[in-house]
Amino acid sequence: MTVRPKKKKDLAAEWRDAHLLHPLYSALAREFVIDVPSCVDLESGTDDPLQESVEQARQWFQDMDQKIQVHQLRQFLQTTSLTSEEGLQVLLEHHLQRAPRLDSDRDKIDFLLVQFFSHCAPSRLEEADLDLDYVAQMLDPVLGSMDLHLPSWLQPLEDFIQTADGCRTLNQLLTSGTLEKGRKLKISAGEDYFEPIAMVAFTRFSFLMRRVFFRLMHHDLNTILDGLRELEARGIKTLDCRSAQFSADEPVTRLRMICQSWKVMFHAEYSSGQPLRMLVDLRNVMDAALTRTEKKAASRPSEPPFLRVKAAAAGAQPGPASFDTPEFEVNAVPEWDEDSAAHQETEEDNQV
Repeated sequence: MTVRPKKKKDLAAEWRDAHLLHPLYSALAREFVIDVPSCVDLESGTDDPLQESVEQARQWFQDMDQKIQVHQLRQFLQTTSLTSEEGLQVLLEHHLQRAPRLDSDRDKIDFLLVQFFSHCAPSRLEEADLDLDYVAQMLDPVLGSMDLHLPSWLQPLEDFIQTADGCRTLNQLLTSGTLEKGRKLKISAGEDYFEPIAMVAFTRFSFLMRRVFFRLMHHDLNTILDGLRELEARGIKTLDCRSAQFSADEPVTRLRMICQSWKVMFHAEYSSGQPLRMLVDLRNVMDAALTRTEKKAASRPSEPPFLRVKAAAAGAQPGPASFDTPEFEVNAVPEWDEDSAAHQETEEDNQV
C-alpha cells in the first residue's frame, strides 16, 4: 500500500507549515534566481490567515515546486544552515502529499528521505546497525508503521550494497555500475516506489552508498596527495594532466591545492559528474607517473664506487637547510582556467 496524503490539516496547521517552509523556498529562489512572484500574505507574517491566503500560498508552493530542479534542491539542502529536523520533516511531508507525483517528485522524495534519516541518525552509527528495522524506525514520523517484509523486486539492492562494499577505489565504484543499477531499479518501480517498505529500502541503500562514496573519495584524494608528495621528492615538478582535463604541464603544487579543495567540494551529491571524473582521471595520471619514475630509476646504471664516495663526501659538507613544506589548506574551489594558469618550462626529466 503506497503512502497516501495524510488527513488534510486545518487552516492554522497548514499556515504554520507554510511559514516554516517559506524561508527555505525563498532562499532557494534567491540562490538559483528562480523567477516566481512573491506570496504577499506569507511574507507579511500574519498569524490569522483567511482561506484565500492559504489558497494563494498553496499555489505559490506549487509554482515553486514546478520550477525547482532536483539538483538544485540537493545542492541547497546540503550546504544551507536553514534546515532543522522539523523543517525537513515538513518539507518531506509536503512532497509526499503531492498528487499526482511526477518523476521529479520521486527523486526529490528519495533525496529528502536520506537527508531526514541522516539528520536523525547518530553520527557514529555502525553499519551493522543499519538494517531495515532501524531505518524504518527513523522514518516512522513521515512514513508510519509498516510491514518490513522485503518484496522480491527489492532484493537486488542487497547485492548492489555488497558490490559497492568490495570496491577499493572510486573508479571501481563508478565502473561497477552499482549506482546506476540502483537508480534503474528505482525508476522501473513506478508507483511501487511509494510503498513504505520500498522507500525504507531505497533510503538504506542510498545512505550506505553515500558512506561508500565518501570513504573511497577520501582514500583516493589522500592517495593522490601522497603520490604528489612522492613525485616532488623525486624531482618531478609538473605532470601532463590533459587526460584529466588539466594542462600538459600542470604544476604539482597546484594539483595539491586542487585536491585539498575537492575535499570541500565533494560534500555535495555523490554522482559521476565532471569534477568527480576529473578526480578519478587524476589518480590514474598520478599512478602512471609514479610507475614511470620507478621504472626510470630502476633502468639507470649503478654509479661507480668512486662516485658514490665522492657524493658521500660532498654530502658531509654544510649545505642549505631542508624544510618540510606544509600542506595547503584550501577552503574554496580554485579557478581552473587553463588560459590563466602558470605554465612552467621544465627539463624533460622533470616532467612526466
